[in-house]
Amino acid sequence: MFAAAVVLPPGAAGPLRAAGLTDSKALSPRRRQQLVPLISQLAAGWALGQASATEIDRHGIRLATEWAMLRALQRLSSGLSSQLSLVLVDGILPLRCWQGAQRCLVRGDSHSPAIAAASVIAKVARDALIVRLAERYPGYGLERHAGYGTALHRRGLELLGPTPLHRRSFLRRVLPVETSS
Repeated sequence: MFAAAVVLPPGAAGPLRAAGLTDSKALSPRRRQQLVPLISQLAAGWALGQASATEIDRHGIRLATEWAMLRALQRLSSGLSSQLSLVLVDGILPLRCWQGAQRCLVRGDSHSPAIAAASVIAKVARDALIVRLAERYPGYGLERHAGYGTALHRRGLELLGPTPLHRRSFLRRVLPVETSS
């Protein structure tokens, strides 16, 4: 699980939108890659946070997502000369562990250039990790489906079994359950 936090100064939104910045899911992998240097150049700061598969399995997706976001915000805050005055959160649920001011935006990546930029940064970082993991764990097709639960991924799981990086909560839905007679 990756999350990113981005601070955009006034005037950065226009050039980013003109360059095609929008929801990362609506952009091709190539387009996302092309936007990262521009985001890095125009942003006042940005940072990544992660949560592990183990954290997701142990504590649930919501809490793990919040931790990844909090880690990104903490890294971002430590690199800025001033404090964050308002955190925009993509979605309907606030960050319960963030003490500062925040506002939730449904479909935030469609409404906020900073959220869209964070979405692109997080997706590119996640996909780069998946490509590296594909070399370490061949046979799952990670380089082709970016780790999402496709038929190819399921076949790899059935043939090779799970890696230490697979979420056990995901596996319960994907792998056939053995029954005892």
